[in-house]
Amino acid sequence: MHRRGMISPEVFGSFAMSTVLEGPMPLESGDRLPRDEFHRRYCDNPQIRRAELILGVVYVPSPMRFDRHDRQTVDVQGWLWVYHADKPNVLVGGSATNYLLGDTEVQPDAFMFYQPPSWSGGVRIRDDGYLEGALELIVQVSASSASYDAHDKMEAYRRAGVQEYINWRVLDNAIDWWRLRDGTYVRLGPDEHGIIESEVFPGLRLDIAKMLAGDAAGVLAALRTPLM
Repeated sequence: MHRRGMISPEVFGSFAMSTVLEGPMPLESGDRLPRDEFHRRYCDNPQIRRAELILGVVYVPSPMRFDRHDRQTVDVQGWLWVYHADKPNVLVGGSATNYLLGDTEVQPDAFMFYQPPSWSGGVRIRDDGYLEGALELIVQVSASSASYDAHDKMEAYRRAGVQEYINWRVLDNAIDWWRLRDGTYVRLGPDEHGIIESEVFPGLRLDIAKMLAGDAAGVLAALRTPLM
């Protein structure tokens, strides 16, 4: 006999089990999950359009704003696309799932890599269509220097061996270009014309001021003009 308002252990156990089994497990920012469990929950929650696992911690970002993320992302993707257009051994993408270390699964805003097996780093396109391994170049568009793109995610990229990392900090009106050297990210500075050139992709040049100003024609002109 049970007191009124109390539930027997048998009934409670059945109720808890039925609750767990009905519908997918949630995926929320701050969760700490193994990568396999993160990926399973992500696939089971199609209403979540973007989620990442950074060093074992789940990040589910807020909806993207056009003027603080989407416009900038399209500009960067277009810049990379023009570069790769006449280079069959170079591939460009954006938002595809990339498996890095065992505790990290990301969806970069834009990225570029040499088509396997032309690069010894081991990036590969898995049988399920996802990418695995450290991409040569990753670009992230973030609100400011306070974003996790400039901290935990950058550290995950460093550990995985991503050769070049570009972080566009929209509210700070700044673009940082990092190059991995001896296991440490070193910031690349612009030349006297305000242009930075990739050390991994010869001829990939970016006019920082023009990109920040939204001057697409100026960005493409710098890309197509060899440095003297």
